[in-house]
Order: sequence, then C-alpha cells, then structure tokens
Amino acid sequence: MKRIQNNETLLKAVVETAVDGVILIDARGTILVFNPACEHLFGYRSEEVLGKNVKCLMPSPYQEGHDSYLSNYLRTGEARIIGIGREVLGQRKDGSTFPMDLSVGEDRAGDEPVFVGIIHDLSQRHQAEQELRESEARLRAVVSTAVDGVILIDTKGSILMFNPACERLFGYQLHEVIGRNVKMLMPAMYSDHHDQYISNYQRTGEAKIIGIGREVVARRKDGTEFPMELSVGEAKQQADSIYVGVIRDLTERKKTEKQLVQAQKMEAVGHLSGGIAHDFNNLLTVIIGGAESLQHTLKPRPDLEAIASNIVAAGERGAELTQRLLAFSRRQMLQPIDVDCSQLVEHMRLLLSRMLRENIRIDTHFDDDLWLAYVDPAQLESALLNLAINSQDAMPDGGILTISAANITLDEAYKEAQLEVQPGNYISLGVTDTGEGMTPEVRARVFEPFFTTKEVGKGSGLGLSMVYGFVKQSGGHLTLYSEPGLGTTVRLYLPADPSLAKRQSEPERVHTSLLPSGKETILVVEDDSFVRAHATLSLGSLGYKVVTAEDGAKGLKLLRENPDIDLVFTDIVMPGTMSGWQLAEAIKVEWPDLPVLFTSGYAQESVTRYSQIDAPIPFINKPYRKPQLAKQIREMLDLAASKGGESTPVPDGL
Repeated sequence: MKRIQNNETLLKAVVETAVDGVILIDARGTILVFNPACEHLFGYRSEEVLGKNVKCLMPSPYQEGHDSYLSNYLRTGEARIIGIGREVLGQRKDGSTFPMDLSVGEDRAGDEPVFVGIIHDLSQRHQAEQELRESEARLRAVVSTAVDGVILIDTKGSILMFNPACERLFGYQLHEVIGRNVKMLMPAMYSDHHDQYISNYQRTGEAKIIGIGREVVARRKDGTEFPMELSVGEAKQQADSIYVGVIRDLTERKKTEKQLVQAQKMEAVGHLSGGIAHDFNNLLTVIIGGAESLQHTLKPRPDLEAIASNIVAAGERGAELTQRLLAFSRRQMLQPIDVDCSQLVEHMRLLLSRMLRENIRIDTHFDDDLWLAYVDPAQLESALLNLAINSQDAMPDGGILTISAANITLDEAYKEAQLEVQPGNYISLGVTDTGEGMTPEVRARVFEPFFTTKEVGKGSGLGLSMVYGFVKQSGGHLTLYSEPGLGTTVRLYLPADPSLAKRQSEPERVHTSLLPSGKETILVVEDDSFVRAHATLSLGSLGYKVVTAEDGAKGLKLLRENPDIDLVFTDIVMPGTMSGWQLAEAIKVEWPDLPVLFTSGYAQESVTRYSQIDAPIPFINKPYRKPQLAKQIREMLDLAASKGGESTPVPDGL
C-alpha cells in the first residue's frame, strides 16, 4: 500500500511540475486533472475547469465535434487524435486561441476509459516559423527585385538560385540553369579552371574571388561575352558550404569610361594642338612679315622677289594648317548666326554635285518646320565639305551620299549615355555614305588631328578634326556610326531654338559681294580633293557654274562633253598620263580660243620654266585667296571676250 502511495505521490509530482500541459478526462469529456502548466496555458485555475466538459478549452469547430468524436471512438475505435496526436487550436479563458501539439493516450479507471492529453504550446515555434517565412519572403523580394544578379551554388558548382536579374544578364531562364554547373556561364579562360579553383579553396582556404571580388568576363546564352564585377561570399548550410555570387554588369560603365578616356585624350590633344598652332602662328607672322618686306625691297630683282613670294605663299599655307588646328582645339573665332540648315544644305548640294564624281548621287531629306541652328555658316559649310570629300573617298566605285536634317531634343537619359552632351534642342544634321565603312580601330581615331588612312600626300588628316572642333566649340555634339562594308554616318548635333522655326513665307536672303563675279561655266581640273572643293565653293559663290575633274584626261573628256565651258582652271602637276601642260596643249588644238588659268602648289618658276614661249603664263599660286582668284578669273574672261576669243598662250611641251 505504501508503495502505491509513493507511486501516486511521484506521479502527482511529475504532473504538477511538467513543462507541458497534462489534462485527464473521462469518457464523457469531463475534466478530472488540470495541471499548473495547463493553468498557465489556458488562463484558468484548476478549480474553474475541474468537472467541466473539456470543450470549454476548444474553439469552434473543434468544440461542436468533440462529443460525437468521443462517442464514435468508443463505439468504433476509430482514432483521430488518440494514440496519434496532431496540431490543433486551444482556447484560453479570454477567448484567444493558440496553436498546440496534442498527444492523447487512453487508460482504464476500473471499467471506465480515461484519456490523458499532453499539450505542448506551439506559439513560439509558430512565431519563429512566421518570422522565418517573412524573412525568407523579404529575402526573396530583395533577390528577385535586385538590379544586380544574384546566384547561389554548392561546393560542386551546381546552381541553386538564379534571380531575374541573372536571367536578363545571361539570357537563360531559371529552369535552364538550376542544377547545372556554373561553368556554363563562363568563357573557356575561366570555366577550364573553375572546379580546380573550388577544390583548391576547400582544401587550402586560398581565396581568389571568395570574400574578395574582382572583375571577370561572363558568357551569355548566345555566346557573347560581357564584363562584370563578381563578389562571392561563403555561408554554411548544415555541414556544407554554399557560395553566393553578386554580379554587376560593367558594360555601361566600361562604355562610359571609354568615352571619358576618349574625351580626355581629345581634350589633351586639343590643348596641345592649340598651343602648337599659337606658337606656330607667331613664327608664321615673322616669316610672312619678313618675306613681304623682302618682296617690297627686292622688286628690282625679280628672281629674288619670286623667292620671297614663295615664302609668303608657303607661310599662308602654313597659316591655313594652323587655322585647322585652332578649329580642332576650339580656339578659332566663330561668328554664329541663326541658320536655316535646309537652305544651306540645298545650296551646298548644287556645289557638291559639281565637285563630286559623277558616280556619286546626292540625296537630301529635311524635317518640316525645321528649327534654325545657331552656328557659323561658313564653318558649317566647310564641315559639310570635309565630310562629303571623305564620303567620296570611301566610295571609289560610286554610291549615295545622303544629307539629312531633323529637329531633335536630347534629354537627361541621353546625357547619361554621352558624357559631353548638354540636354536641349538641336538640329541633327547627318551625312551618310554607302561606302566601305570603318574598322573599330579607325573609328577610335578618326577625329584625331593628322590621323588619316589616305595615301601620303592625299590629305593632311586635319579635315575631320576640324569638323570635331567646330561642332564642339559651337556647343554641339558629334557621333559617328560605321561598320566595315556598311557605310558611315556622321551626325552633327547643332544648338537650336524651337521658337526659331524657319518661315516658308520669308523671302530668301540675297547674298551680295563686292568681288568680281559672273555666270560663265568654268572647268576646274585638280587632283587634290580639298583644293578642288575649295575652288568649286569659291567660284560657285561668285555665281559661276563649275564643272570638275580630278585629272587631265577626265578634264579633256568633260570639255568634249560640255562645249559651253568658258574657261579652264587647272593644276599643272597631276598624277596620271596627262599633266596640266599636256591638257593645255590639247585644248590649244581643239579649242584655240578657250582661256586657261594655271595653278600649282609648287613655286611658279619650277613649273613655268618648261614653257617654250616668252609670253607670260596666266598663273595663280596655291594657296590662293578668294579675292585673288575672283580677280584673275574675271580679268581673263573679260580679256577673252574683248579680243573675240583670242587664245591663251600655252607652252609647246615639257
């Protein structure tokens, strides 16, 4: 008996001190035992519930189904909780509910069954699970919406996580990469050593990326590669390591850095060019000034005076080169006005059609209600001329030269992509050819001064640099698009004001000049494309109709095709089988009354000494000025007209 009493005492102590709730009910659901842990869980004192039905501790719908469940179990033995246990809800005295794990066992008290319930409060576990779920949800949201790619791999390199940013960066969908080795995202230079790197890190702890990060190259699904910044961290999942990689696409940053380096380089070269031009102009001032003084002093000595003249001419040519250097360095004097670009381009189109080869077709396209650009019109004409000449050189077999003008507004987004651009309104003036295009190496240097792909003697390499400097100094922007075999487009963005749209009703401005002018037709024969263009523009602006040829043979062909030519203006030394002298000899035979004006970059004595006649040869030295050319041309045409077409004397041969 004493032993039984001791056991009961021991059992009571266990029940009373148990952390989990212990409740005893009979077959009718009446509460027989309600330990202190139950009091704490439910908020009832034991005397408040002893003798009451256990349903008072249950919320709906458990409460309504409890009696039927007990009777059904006693009748059929079908157990839903008894001997099994499950998670249910308990109801406190204050009506609140809480999750609990309920395990129920059955025993006998005489002939009556009794049921013992062990109750474990799940509130803290549920709270922890909820916090974990919320934390995971926040983490998923961060990873899913992150701009940077986030990738998770295991120690074997298998991909466990691949966020949407990674899908955009690499071009793979999630299901295409999960479970596959991360090497699929690497070019060969990295993938061949990846497994070895991971195993070496696990063995030695030597980190090359993990915990450090560095710039690497990644491979997209389509096989293209892009630069990225990769930061890798290590975490533990149970006993194994997992690695989290954060990937930042560096494509745009690299592009911006390249633009910045190019801009800095061009700025540095511009400063250097400007300094050289400034100092060189000082030297030229002394050279030309001294030579002009010698010219005046040496008038009694024509041979020495000619030498001084050559010095002046060379100095003037040097001055032209320094002017282009100043244009590139943005230190030239500009005279900007409101310019109707469509009118200017149409005027240029007529001149270019005479200047460019016959197999070059010129097309123009303009926006309606084109704004007025605020630029120096003379410099803009010179820029278009340089671009047209380069386009012609890129189309040796002929092609199409398209000049277009459109209104455009550059916003902040464009400024982010192009560092030197200010947002605002611009005229977009594009010059496009169907020529050979440029390689990336040429594109990178095409606007640098003295850089040229032409043969030696075919260009100074300053034409496009002048265009660059003019646009930049005008507050504009310049872009170039070119691929080998796909032609080239150079686009000038010139400052404009939308309130200054051209008005169709306005009469065209009449440009007047005090220089001698005319309406006759002149054939210009010149192998240097820039000089040919200069002569064409100068004569065209004086009212003359101009026809051009790049060598003597083509000049002679044009003469036979155009009987209305009134004067030939030809270079003397030209490549090919027919020099300027030989062209003049042929003209003397077929058109004895046609005047011929000679020019050369060589000294006059050097090219005229081969003349077999005593009469003076009509000659103008390069570099010639527009007033000088206008005066010489007009005098020769008037003289020919007054003499009834008396021919210009030409040498008999070289």
